[in-house]
Amino acid sequence: MADSTSKVAHLKLSEERLSQTQTVSPPAILREAAALAGVEFNGDNSWDIQVFDSRAYRRILTQGSLGFGESYMDNMWECHELDELFHRLLKADVEKHLGGVAKLSLTIEIIRQNIFNRQTSKRAYEVGKKHYDTGNDIFQAMLDPTMSYSCGYWANADTLAQAQIDKLDLICRKLMLKPGESVLEIGCGWGSFAQYAAKNYGVEVLGITISKEQQTLARERCAGLPVTIELMDYRDLEGQFDKIVSIGMFEHVGPKNYPVYFESALKLLKPEGLFLLHTIGIHATSLKVDPWIDRYIFRNGKLPSAEELAKVINGRFVIEDWHNFGTDYDKTLMAWWENFDTAWPALSSNYDERFYRMWKYYLHSCAGFFRSKQGQLWQLVLSKRGREGEYRSLR
Repeated sequence: MADSTSKVAHLKLSEERLSQTQTVSPPAILREAAALAGVEFNGDNSWDIQVFDSRAYRRILTQGSLGFGESYMDNMWECHELDELFHRLLKADVEKHLGGVAKLSLTIEIIRQNIFNRQTSKRAYEVGKKHYDTGNDIFQAMLDPTMSYSCGYWANADTLAQAQIDKLDLICRKLMLKPGESVLEIGCGWGSFAQYAAKNYGVEVLGITISKEQQTLARERCAGLPVTIELMDYRDLEGQFDKIVSIGMFEHVGPKNYPVYFESALKLLKPEGLFLLHTIGIHATSLKVDPWIDRYIFRNGKLPSAEELAKVINGRFVIEDWHNFGTDYDKTLMAWWENFDTAWPALSSNYDERFYRMWKYYLHSCAGFFRSKQGQLWQLVLSKRGREGEYRSLR
């Protein structure tokens, strides 16, 4: 939980801002769309939107999700329970009910995102520079001691640290790791899996990342272990491995590159090997990417649907297991928020208030996304068709 000084300061700020709530009524189309989710502008519920600057209405109408997020960053509106606001808005699919201008903006965004391949080899490093290189101080403060930046597994855990350890161990067991095996990790982050698997299961790990900051810290954390961390794109990999794992990286691959990604994994995996894919998914195939998330958090990302994954896996891999624990991401994100908010007094000398609001919006909106069940979290265990023997699913 956030320390008392931090909470009191932000509560006082909220009360001061709430006293500035605008009495200007929102346009009818915004009021009616919000009502579908049980949300009011300047209402009394903790999930209602308190507007301080009436210009926010126009930004939301003309720019949709991007205008909604940017006007929050610019302190034009506030909400006591931002996560619950997003849960309600997303559950009701409110964006579908907005008017012509917002729909035109959405259509233009869909065209931009789907005509071009935004995840080419040259562009692959953009998300590293934009998000993962934000600053190791942010992530060290927000994450658990393993530095896992993906969904924890909360089935038997009551703390973030235990949920992340349980997730890492579950992956190791699903992969049936044995001492001396070679493991490729596509998207190794700060080395959480590589460190855990090498230390506890005696495997040799090659981890790759597109973030220089991640590479530096991962190498430090895995020093003395049979772990190699390289700055490279998955399309440049060679060799073969007993096991392959990818945790929270597939979201950056992009639909145009799905065939290349799975062909690469197929080529790199030994005949008797296993490939575990841990990825966020969406409940239904969609052409759009949230423009606010694309601009401020995960550049050039795209979440897959079950339909898209099944189609590209078809004829390439056997699906040995498909495990969904998406509601655990809600808990993980809110735990990250508590850690970040607690650490903010120490971090604030390096980041401004707009960054704080951006990060708050990011974590809470994503928590609402998973709570609404639009967001899923999948672990797929894949094998080559010629692999001998039965695979038994683990939970």
